[in-house]
Amino acid sequence: MKGKTIFSFSKKRKAQNLLKSLNKKMRKVLKEQRYIHSVGVSYTAAALAMRYGADIYDSMIAGILHDCAKQYDGMQLLNLCDKYGVLPTEAERIMPELLHAKIGSAIARKKYGIKDENILNAIASHTTGHADMTLLEQIIFMADYIEPSRDESPNLEEVRRMAFTDLNKATIMACESTIDYVNGRGASIDPTTEETLNYYRNIDKTAAE
Repeated sequence: MKGKTIFSFSKKRKAQNLLKSLNKKMRKVLKEQRYIHSVGVSYTAAALAMRYGADIYDSMIAGILHDCAKQYDGMQLLNLCDKYGVLPTEAERIMPELLHAKIGSAIARKKYGIKDENILNAIASHTTGHADMTLLEQIIFMADYIEPSRDESPNLEEVRRMAFTDLNKATIMACESTIDYVNGRGASIDPTTEETLNYYRNIDKTAAE
């Protein structure tokens, strides 16, 4: 038991030091408002992790890094695909800004030394989500949507409350709002967002039966 406690403390201290280092690096790399958003996602992810039993530090690390490629524009992101071995989808070629999630995951691995695949996958999928997300993926997806500096969505307060009550229902609401917002602008929606919505609608329907 004593050895287990020492290992746990060591792991916690290592995670804390990494998180402190990443915070400093993101402050230098990101514009001020994007950095504020990333800190908000990190702490919101921690709160959701405590609510649903995920690893708090993994959640905070994924949160602070989720937009680490956001400083690149669409053309730059497309150009970075070859460097990081990312194959863009058709939707990402049309809307290359979406690539910041996948490129960000690659940068988190190669530049910031993140090896945990669950963290990397959470960064890669935080914009569109996907069917059957892991708990950490779903937490980062939702934390990105509901963090304190967000104010775009008309039903944001309702989604925030739902995120701490039923994560699947909150995911549905976030996807619906995103699709409505994109359609309202006359833009194209990434099919992955629609797939995410349909998957969690089916999960919710099955749970209700």
